[in-house]
Amino acid sequence: MIFAVILAGGTGSRMGSTDMPKQFLEIKGRPVLNHTVEKFLPNPKFEKIIVLSPKAWIGHTKEIIRKYTGTSDRIAVIEGGSTRNETIMNAVAYIDEHYGLDDDTVIVTHDSVRPFVTHRIIEENIDAALKYGACDTVIPATDTIVEGCDDKITSIPDRRRMYQGQTPQSFKAKLLRDTYLSLSDEERDILTDAAKILVIKGMDVRLVQGETFNIKITYPYDLRIARSLLEDEEAK
Repeated sequence: MIFAVILAGGTGSRMGSTDMPKQFLEIKGRPVLNHTVEKFLPNPKFEKIIVLSPKAWIGHTKEIIRKYTGTSDRIAVIEGGSTRNETIMNAVAYIDEHYGLDDDTVIVTHDSVRPFVTHRIIEENIDAALKYGACDTVIPATDTIVEGCDDKITSIPDRRRMYQGQTPQSFKAKLLRDTYLSLSDEERDILTDAAKILVIKGMDVRLVQGETFNIKITYPYDLRIARSLLEDEEAK
């Protein structure tokens, strides 16, 4: 079985003066979260779309899905964790409890604030996860990447091998869970995302080509870009 895991557990502290998490801010009259969920809902391969929300916002999340997207037994809203990876583990635990896990159970994890993911990206994530066990959506780095410390350059990696990470990140759920549970506290402390869980242990994570417009809405400026992109989508 295949599950979409929509990570809506963040508080959006970098968005500035707003009294709600960024996934609930509106673009074109509807919350960002709804735009994102609706990219997954038409795909019949998903057994369930699991939305993970901060505990205090679960009721609000359920309400805006009902109001703007409609009632669907394919959408579940559950509590996220204290970190990104704990949030993903909550989703895996939900799947295990309600459906059971086998070696081919796949999760497609995606930021709730990336509402411009495409059908092509989602399909390629599913295919790569089923075939290889794990994949990450990326785009080639266009700027030179500079590594530095103490206000000095320490390295300038070959840009031809550098990528910018996006989401989805997709995995065989049992593989991800078991690997995560095998990490030491020190290894968990250096995690930046779910793909690194496997990379730390020397496992292959395949690359899926993303899109430059598959942006993450993080700062107020991103909302302006998102509104423009949405207008382009609606005009097609």
